[in-house]
Amino acid sequence: MIVAMVLSLVLLSVPFSAQANWQDPVKPGWKVGEVKKGWIQSKIQHMTLEEKVGQLFIVHVYGKNAEDPAYEATNLNNNRGGKNFREVIEKYKVGGVIYFNWTDNITTPADAAQVNKLSNDIQKIAMEQRMAIPLYISTDQEGGIVQRLTTPGTVFPGSMALGATRSTDLAAKSGDVLAKELKAIGVNMDFAPVADVNVNPANPVIGVRSFGEDPKLVSDMTVAQVKAFQDEDVIATAKHFPGHGDTAVDSHYGLPIINHDLETLHKVDLAPFKAAIGAGVDAIMTAHIVVPALDDSGLPATLSKPILTDLLRGEMGFDGLIITDSLGMSGANVIPADRVPVEAFKAGSDILLNPPNVEVAYNGVLNAVKSGEISEKRLDESVYRILEYKMKRGLFHNPNTDPSAVSVIGAPEHLAVADEIADKSITLVKNEGNLLPLQKTEKVFVTGPSSGKPALLASQMAAKGFSATSYAASATPTAGQISTAVTQAANADKVIVTTYNGATNNGQVNLIKALQASGKKVIVAAIRNPYDLMGFPTVDAYLTTYGDRDVSIHSLAKVLAGEVNPTGKLPVTIPGLYGYGTGLTY
Repeated sequence: MIVAMVLSLVLLSVPFSAQANWQDPVKPGWKVGEVKKGWIQSKIQHMTLEEKVGQLFIVHVYGKNAEDPAYEATNLNNNRGGKNFREVIEKYKVGGVIYFNWTDNITTPADAAQVNKLSNDIQKIAMEQRMAIPLYISTDQEGGIVQRLTTPGTVFPGSMALGATRSTDLAAKSGDVLAKELKAIGVNMDFAPVADVNVNPANPVIGVRSFGEDPKLVSDMTVAQVKAFQDEDVIATAKHFPGHGDTAVDSHYGLPIINHDLETLHKVDLAPFKAAIGAGVDAIMTAHIVVPALDDSGLPATLSKPILTDLLRGEMGFDGLIITDSLGMSGANVIPADRVPVEAFKAGSDILLNPPNVEVAYNGVLNAVKSGEISEKRLDESVYRILEYKMKRGLFHNPNTDPSAVSVIGAPEHLAVADEIADKSITLVKNEGNLLPLQKTEKVFVTGPSSGKPALLASQMAAKGFSATSYAASATPTAGQISTAVTQAANADKVIVTTYNGATNNGQVNLIKALQASGKKVIVAAIRNPYDLMGFPTVDAYLTTYGDRDVSIHSLAKVLAGEVNPTGKLPVTIPGLYGYGTGLTY
């Protein structure tokens, strides 16, 4: 009798154990997408402070598998909180992880089976903890220049290319493919789409990652992709709130200031986020930008309660997940490292993404809760949301991904969607004297910086029966390289220069001027920013691809050869030259 009483007291004094229904929390008959409020609240009641704080963090860890011995020193030297995924999960009970190429979680080209196994193994570790809570497994899969799963997966031209097609149907199709392929490798949260309205040609960090400069276009495309991601139970994240489109500073390396007035902010910057909220977006990512019209404290939005709580939560009515942009970026580090996650959380964020030092960030928040600076009620609010969306997206039902699912990656029907977008995105802005399309009787010479892929374009043209040669210069062509290009162009009937951010690159500008001075008809194909024409407005013909992925180069070759009639329309203005919507056809 006494033994039984003592045993009962012991059980009551210990937090709810990992046995019983916490190891198998989803009851028969529950449907994916159903949220059981009482169950989540009960779960939270049995979590320790340490477990709750852990759920707030999504971190990166180096390695190709859950206990990769090759990366132990790298993880420890880079303050990952442990030597491998297992140690970080067991020690900090983190809410999720983020995959990168540079951490070798996803290699280039990708080994889909390896990533699938990594995802399943770390989910298994998470579900073996005292409180069995599945992980958010996240990445940045926007398409275009920011895409972690590439070959043999489906590589897309990118957001501004989609904007040039004007097709929400294609935006939805691309979102569907991106989500299906992410799910196949166990990724359940995508930090996309980009909802920024790119109104600044000098924007160094958004640019072609935006759908364009028109708030309606950006809103429509954002909504199409949000719905497509979430129809596949992949969490969509509209970013970067309240809008990173009008800056000439990269928040990875500095602190941008957006000087829009309130009317402009609501009409332009905030419009796509309002649309995303109306479409039921699961998550919104903050921007490390200062917006004086919304908060005159000088703090970036990530650390701003007026922006995240008063505006986003209050005025705009968003009740989903607020996720910080990476806390390792310079734009966030305007206060001491241990205070950054604390202030971001106090401002209104739920998820603290990618802190540069896991231990410092975790202890900073834990100490703030223990001291009463952050109330446990406020902590519980965010933990509830985090668990709510894990349940809503089916992770408590089954966090694992069938290894055979990787067969969808790079499927022919997926690749066909990327090809269609690329074909319909190429925009012919200028075509004096009907230089284009090219004729097979003409000798073609292709040059430009290697980043503009002149060799690939020339090989594509040669495969179509053209006499095509190429010469690749450095990113900023030297005087010697320019001389070589002019010499090699001498016998060509048509010269194509593939520029890459060429308007502000003196070497690329000088290359084009030298070719023009030699008497050649010069066709420029801007392989990234459509604004390149500002640097050499007198060229004879000008096209833009909005990205350097091979799929876009292939479509560029089709347009140059006349196999595809260009139909893309500029989703931005080229200041002083061509307006929004410009686009020629043959």
